[in-house]
Amino acid sequence: MNKTLKLMLAALITISAGSVMAQPKNVDNWVNSAGTPWRNGDGTLCWRDAAWTPATAAANCDGWLAPKPAAAAPAAAASKVAQKKITLQADTLFDFDKSTLKSEGIATLNKVAQDITKMKLEVVIIVGYTDGVGTDAYNIALGQRRANAVKSFLTNAGGVEATRVYT
Repeated sequence: MNKTLKLMLAALITISAGSVMAQPKNVDNWVNSAGTPWRNGDGTLCWRDAAWTPATAAANCDGWLAPKPAAAAPAAAASKVAQKKITLQADTLFDFDKSTLKSEGIATLNKVAQDITKMKLEVVIIVGYTDGVGTDAYNIALGQRRANAVKSFLTNAGGVEATRVYT
C-alpha cells in the first residue's frame, strides 16, 4: 500500500474508535472544574440546575437514586414510563407577592392531587417562580416558599407521598 492510503486508513480507524467510546452520564448537578458537585455551606445538599431529576443526579448527592442490585431472574417486560409535565400559573395559586395558597389554587391543586394519586408515580418536582419585580434574592426566596407551600399541600391534604416530592 502506498503511504497516503495507509495514513487515511489510520485516520479513519482513529475517528471510528473515538465514536464508540463510552459517553459520560448526563448529570444535572452543578460541578466544579474537577467534576465534584457544588454543595451548600454545610455540605448536605448539592446545587441543581433546572433540568435536574433524581435520574440525572450526581452520585451521593441528595435525591440521587442508588442503582438497584441486579435481579435474580428477569421480570416480565416492563411498560414504558411516560412523563407528564403540569404547569400552573402562579396567579391561579397565589396572590401577588404572597406564598399562601388562594382558594382557587387549593381547588386546582386538589384536582392535580387526585390525578397524581391515580398514577404510578416516581417523583414530583415542584419549581416555584415569580415575576421580575424585586431583587433576585427576594424572588428566589419567594419562589422557594411558593414551591414549599405546594409541596406541603400535596403531601398533607393531597395524599401524595412526601418522599416522592422534590422542590
